[in-house]
Amino acid sequence: MALNSSKNHVLPVSDPPRDEERERLLKLDDKLFMGSAMTKRGAYAAVSYMTCAVLLVIFNKAALSSYSFPSANVITLLQMICSCSFLYALRKRKIINFTVGESSLGSDNTKLLVPLRTLVHTLPLSLAYLLYMLATMESVRGVNVPMYTTLRRTTVVFTMVAEWILAGQKYSSSVIGSVGLIVLGAFVAGARDLSFDFHGYFVVFLSNVTTAIYLATIARIGKSSGLNSFGLMWCNGIICGPILLFWTYIRGDIAMTLNFQYLYSPGFMVILLFSCVLAFFLNYCIFLNTTLNSAVTQTICGNLKDLFTIGLGWIIFGGLPFDLLNVVGQFLGFLGSGLYAYYKLMGK
Repeated sequence: MALNSSKNHVLPVSDPPRDEERERLLKLDDKLFMGSAMTKRGAYAAVSYMTCAVLLVIFNKAALSSYSFPSANVITLLQMICSCSFLYALRKRKIINFTVGESSLGSDNTKLLVPLRTLVHTLPLSLAYLLYMLATMESVRGVNVPMYTTLRRTTVVFTMVAEWILAGQKYSSSVIGSVGLIVLGAFVAGARDLSFDFHGYFVVFLSNVTTAIYLATIARIGKSSGLNSFGLMWCNGIICGPILLFWTYIRGDIAMTLNFQYLYSPGFMVILLFSCVLAFFLNYCIFLNTTLNSAVTQTICGNLKDLFTIGLGWIIFGGLPFDLLNVVGQFLGFLGSGLYAYYKLMGK
């Protein structure tokens, strides 16, 4: 089954579009509507990301807080192992490929499934991914779900700065205004958080920084590596996996996990399984959304999905007093996200 076949389809891989290719892809893909700057494929990627992200936050929060699992690093390691296992199986069965223009029926000419030179080229992306995964997992533990999503909304500012530094990306006044509204809403919503924890807030903001660097690095290295979304995920896994395994071992996280009282509890095992599966799909959707759209669009999608995360978080976990100031802040944040989405769709 060839990748470029018009009749037989493999999983969408989102070959990272270069500048001249992006315009061609926009012509080939159907636009959402006349005048839209986003294709249907880009919209599907954005919606898929938001769905996976909401569910993953809930399952991670359940494992780390409801079951008091002691090590976020072990969950991250298990997610990497599952992701690499899925990718290896799909590649061996010729369902996916790892490089741009490669047929899914192509031969595996290296044991690593990608050239060593390509692996070295993606090293900065892999290190950024490792920091992003560790900081994001730990940030869920320190604050309640509603405040987590509120603070994470400020990631868009860090992402815009990172894209400006790394790629020279500039934004219109309309986009900057909508982002400013998002940040204002985040601070208004968190003004009366009675459960303030300096360490928890610091880790969330650290997670924002690592997320911004990671997304901007995807947009930059993804275009020059010759890898598609699956190939980038594979390189991340085989580079970061051994590093994280060594780190969890010397920290004693593996020993703590083996002594965890709920380790063999059916409920905990189901939560862990869903967390690993969702992490695989989420990482794929992040690559797909970032390469088809942009790093900032990816961040804004994270803001739009917060409505569902906050609702489910309040219902399942609670933890945040709901008052008028919080409602106003949430409304401003969602209004800013909606305006950005509008400007993106209209090409402003």
